[in-house]
Amino acid sequence: MTKPNAVLLTGGAGYIGSHTAVSLVQAGYFPVLLDNFCNSDRRVLERLKLLLGDQAFAVQEADACEQSKIIELITRFDVTAVIHFAALKAVGESVMQPLRYFENNNQALLAVLKAISSIAKDRYIHLVYSSSATVYGDPDQVPITESAALRPTNPYAWTKVIGEQIILAQQQANSSCRAVILRYFNPVGAHESGMIGEQPQGVPNNLMPYVQQVAVGKREYLSVFGQDWPTPDGTGVRDYLHVMDLAEGHVKAVDYLLAGERSEIINLGTGTGRSVLELIRAFSQASGQEIPYRFTARRPGDIAVCYADSSKAAAVLGWRAQRGLETMCTDAWRWQSGNPDGYV
Repeated sequence: MTKPNAVLLTGGAGYIGSHTAVSLVQAGYFPVLLDNFCNSDRRVLERLKLLLGDQAFAVQEADACEQSKIIELITRFDVTAVIHFAALKAVGESVMQPLRYFENNNQALLAVLKAISSIAKDRYIHLVYSSSATVYGDPDQVPITESAALRPTNPYAWTKVIGEQIILAQQQANSSCRAVILRYFNPVGAHESGMIGEQPQGVPNNLMPYVQQVAVGKREYLSVFGQDWPTPDGTGVRDYLHVMDLAEGHVKAVDYLLAGERSEIINLGTGTGRSVLELIRAFSQASGQEIPYRFTARRPGDIAVCYADSSKAAAVLGWRAQRGLETMCTDAWRWQSGNPDGYV
């Protein structure tokens, strides 16, 4: 039996990483999860074993900034591609702790690239980089294409812009460094089994997990920041993307690179904007729960509308989002109602 291609996932036990591990196994790959568990929960590993089997993936507890550990894993498992998720990711926290974010996020990427470079003398090791739509800031127009101006408005977004520039510079210096940079929009939802999902630490930073916690009774109400945006219902509009669609996008990116294709920067989104009130109504219908909310002042730095032009993903990767808002909400509620305190 031919050994499946091994793919190293830094931050592999996190929200997006764990779902991507499922999609990789389903596509015939062998995920190797590296995580220091600062933003994730070790108990997700038991859920993954139940979903995939004990032998379907490997785990190494370590920090993605440890170049020697990355080299060891690439060598031991004959890794053919690295998906680099590992990063601190809370926008508000990045404003309060900018040096921590710049040091951690960019040092981890440098460690990955140095590890790949040290081994790539003998063979190709490809990179899929987890970037973000936050690099666009307040766009001139929507939908947002990959050629739009980059206007990061917080340190987290800047770490992603800098990360992209580091990768592009390395590609110019070394033509064997091939990478797909994925700028994804607003991941939501959970695996359809309800066994794995998003577990925010403390107060959720994003809309969907906060709505979920209100629905399950952990929060009294949702604060809606602004009701006077220039949108159809006055609330902010975003591109919500099912986490399993996002996971499958990473698999498509690995397939693409292993086929020998060139490096690309690609948006992953549905291409459809949904307002805060639309999401609240959809989640209320999916869960059968009332979602109390109160309007409050706009948050500094927020923007009115942000959604993707995802046509390049379709043309280059053959990827399109398959799951609509109803499925996003239904799967998110299955996870939250079955696991009100996350993996605890």
